[in-house]
Parts: sequence; C-alpha cells; structure tokens
Amino acid sequence: MTDDATVLIKKLQDRDASLWPDGNVSPNRLGWLDVPRRIESEAADITSWAAGIEQSTVILLGMGGSSLGPAVLESVLTATGTPGGAGTGRRRLVVCDTTHPATVGSLDFSDAFVLVSSKSGSTLEPNVLLAHAWSQLPDPSRYAVITDPATPLATVAKERGFNRCFENQPDIGGRYSVMSYFGMVPAALIGYDIAELCGRALDAELLEAAGLGMAMGEDAKKGRDKVTVIVPEAYASFGLWVEQLIAESTGKRGIGCIPVPTTDPEEGPDRHIVPLHPTQPADVAEQFYRWEVAVAICGHVLGIDPFDEPNVAESKKNTNDALAQLPLPPVETADASGVLAWLTETVGAGDYVSLQAYLPFGQDAAMQTLRRRVRDHLDGAPVTAGYGPRFLHSTGQLHKGGPNTVVAVQIVSATPGPEVPIPEKDYDFGILIAAQSLGDHRSLLTHGRRVIRVAADDMSDIG
Repeated sequence: MTDDATVLIKKLQDRDASLWPDGNVSPNRLGWLDVPRRIESEAADITSWAAGIEQSTVILLGMGGSSLGPAVLESVLTATGTPGGAGTGRRRLVVCDTTHPATVGSLDFSDAFVLVSSKSGSTLEPNVLLAHAWSQLPDPSRYAVITDPATPLATVAKERGFNRCFENQPDIGGRYSVMSYFGMVPAALIGYDIAELCGRALDAELLEAAGLGMAMGEDAKKGRDKVTVIVPEAYASFGLWVEQLIAESTGKRGIGCIPVPTTDPEEGPDRHIVPLHPTQPADVAEQFYRWEVAVAICGHVLGIDPFDEPNVAESKKNTNDALAQLPLPPVETADASGVLAWLTETVGAGDYVSLQAYLPFGQDAAMQTLRRRVRDHLDGAPVTAGYGPRFLHSTGQLHKGGPNTVVAVQIVSATPGPEVPIPEKDYDFGILIAAQSLGDHRSLLTHGRRVIRVAADDMSDIG
C-alpha cells in the first residue's frame, strides 16, 4: 500500500478527528478501534455466564447495529452446518428486529432466553418488543440487556432484577458495535469462541483495509459508487451487516457509496466490485473489523463524517407524528403488477432500485428472487432489498441523505396481520408498522425521491 494508507491508519489509530470534517462526532465514536482487545480480556467471564443459560433458544430484540451483526453470526453457523436449537449442541438465536405483527406474534418464549439490545435504551422498537415479551414471559431470570451506561433500559434491568446488564462502552456507535458486547454476547450464547473472534479481528490487515476504503471513496467520486460486495452463498447474510455499515456511514450530504450485497457476479460501469472469500465462520470477525476501518477511511476520502446519521431521525419523527394523529390516513397504493413497467420508465443511468418490504420475516428467498428479477429486467441495474422497518435504522440514511439516485419500491401487506397488542400503548403492532411505512414514505417524498408504494402479501405478485 502507499504511504498515504500508512499515514491514514496512523491518524485513525491516534484518533485524529482531523481525518473528517470539522464538527464530526468521532471523539465519541472511536471506541470500536480497541474494543476487540477489551472483549478478549473478558471472554472467559462472558463465556462462563453464557454457559449457565439453560434455555435452548435466545431471542434478541433490537434494531440496526444492535441486531444485524448477531443475525450474521447465527446465519453463518447455520449455513455452514451448525444448526441451532434443542439437541444440536448449541443454542439457536432468533433475531427479531421488526414490528410486523405476524413475526412478533409468532415468537415462541416457551424455552427462550431474551436478550434486549439498544445503545440508547430508549429506541421505540426494542422497547415495545420488550413490553410484548414481558407480557408473555415475566421472568427476570430469563432476560439480559445490552445498552450504554445509565440508559432507561439499564434502569429497567435493575428495577426488574434481570439476569444481567452488559453496559457497553458509550463511545461506540451502533453500526460499529459488532465486536463489542452487542455482538460478542450473542456470539458466546450460540457457541462461538469469542476470544478467537476478537483475535481474528485484531489480525485484520489495516493497510489493506485502508486501501479498500480509499479505493471505494475515489471510485465513488468518479461515478463508480455502487459497492458490489460478492460473497459465497453460505455467507450471504454478511451482506446485511456490511450494507448497513457502508450505507449509514457514507450516505449523507448528497453523496455516498451504495452497497449492493450479492452472491452473483454483477458488473456495470457504475460498480466498484469487492469479492469476499470467507471459508469458516470465524472469518467474519476479520471482515467486520476490516470493513469498519475501510469505511472510516472512505469517509475521509469523501469528506463526510462516517459516524453520524443526520437523516435517520426523520422517519422516526414522521412515525411518531402519525401515531399522534390516529387513525392513520389511507395512503394510495399502485397496482403491484405494474412495478416493472414503472421501473422501466423511471430508472436511468446511475440509479439503483431499493426494494423495501414491510412484510413478515421468512421471505428471504422470495425477496432475493424478486431482486434478481428486477435486476435482470433492468439489464443488470443495481438492486438492493430489505425488510422494513429494519432498514430505517441502517440503509434508510442513504436513501434520504445520499445521492438522489434511489428508486424505491415500498411493499406493504395487502391483508392485515394478526392483532398483537402493545402493552400500555393505544396502538398495536399492525398500526405501528403501518405508521413506520407511512413515515418513511413521507420522508422519501420530502427529499424528492422517486417511490412507488404497492400492497402485496406474496412478492411473486409483483410484476
């Protein structure tokens, strides 16, 4: 690598805030640099605690950076042949980072340990999910929380006598938190050797990571801003994590890198292609740290602060505004069968399509089928896909704050889900997710984004 990479890594390690624009929040966001070493020193304690949990399933309630890393860790174990659950030798992790009533209502707490993860301890979704869980399982010995010190969630854990409260370093942002308690506690619960994971992270080649970040940033400035991360099928879930890291960190001030995670070869004049070749589950730890460094350096090249998220609060505010004026107003939806025709007329050179499914979990294969169908219909255009409201805490920053090249397809349920009440709220989960889709729709329109909203229960109905 060049001397430039050496200089940049030295500045990053020295926590030099001058790497990014004036007023950046890096002085309170660089704890991720050394947290693997801290967790490595605590690995024996965390592992011992995890071994004492009797339940065969862990249900994690969280959003964004608090949930996507653990979701990758679970998925990789399962996809590479280590399934979880009773009788398999390890616990299964179920990540619930949605408010869709069908998914929330299907959670089985009968043999579950509940892990509630929220940096601020005041985020709406983890709080209402905790309220639901507590109504089903009011046993404090079967709960633990991961949060920053002295948050409202930490107070709840203390007042109710939860099994444990892991207070994370407050100088770590959510999307950079996977090697902290937020990722490593779930990892220990499902059988990872977290000391090994931390060691692998610390072994990441920093100059190479800096070179990756520099190349991403320079290519983005030249119009090759679709960072196409190609992973083996067994590691497809890694795309969820790297997508939110790149999107939320770089998509602001009208610029940014658009992550396109895929298991297929994809090419195009606006692509920056990064193939990954993990071969064992522990490899993801090295990739986590590698990409954290790369994206921090990419922010320097782009001249943005990679640690803030100025547009994330907009959809949250719009959601709260909608909930404050119930009942929700009707929102017009287009015919689902006309989506491809609308995209043909709308998508131009340099654009990308974002499929945003406010649907129940469990439709990953159908979502990828639709993503590929749209991509091929548009002659290889970049297409991303994700569940709402999950993406509101990750890639949603890019959709509103990044370049106006997004063409959004918002997919909402055509038929109401089951009625799942939220304790102490005057709305249920069905109303909440409807308000979240409505809030994001309004936010996209406010920013002049092109968006079509359709109702469908089956993604194969979209054509």
